Amino acid sequence: MSEKKHIKCLVALFALLGGANVAQGSNAQVIDGDSLIVDGVEMRLHGIDAPEYKQYCYRKNGKKYQCGAEAEKFLKKLLNGEVECAIKNKDRYKRSVAVCYAGQKDINRMMVRNGWAVAYTAYGDDYFEDEKKARSEKRGIWQGKFMRPEFFRRLTK
Repeated sequence: MSEKKHIKCLVALFALLGGANVAQGSNAQVIDGDSLIVDGVEMRLHGIDAPEYKQYCYRKNGKKYQCGAEAEKFLKKLLNGEVECAIKNKDRYKRSVAVCYAGQKDINRMMVRNGWAVAYTAYGDDYFEDEKKARSEKRGIWQGKFMRPEFFRRLTK
């Protein structure tokens, strides 16, 4: 079985076992680094937290940059065609919380692995090892200094 078919089977199995819905579409619209719309359904990517769109970070040389915008740009780059999302639950804002795939790629994992999101351990440790790897390789936001998105949101309310 090809890896793409394997992932589709896993998504379908997850939906059957967990009672979750599966949304899929070729026109996914990115909202920010951890949110998108698939088939008209707003999705919050499960287990990850990306910098807020207006959030700034600092590169190794101390230069300030828009890391939230960079995270959004990276997510757009990952979405190359059909997107499938296995919806796990709803958040307090009534958004669907999901693990999404673009082809064979777990989008949530790729955001963390490439350093454009952190593992959101308050909601599970699914991507904790990916965060450790991104941190050790100084990928994305780990190349310099940044404030964890959850703390940034608290300060800017």
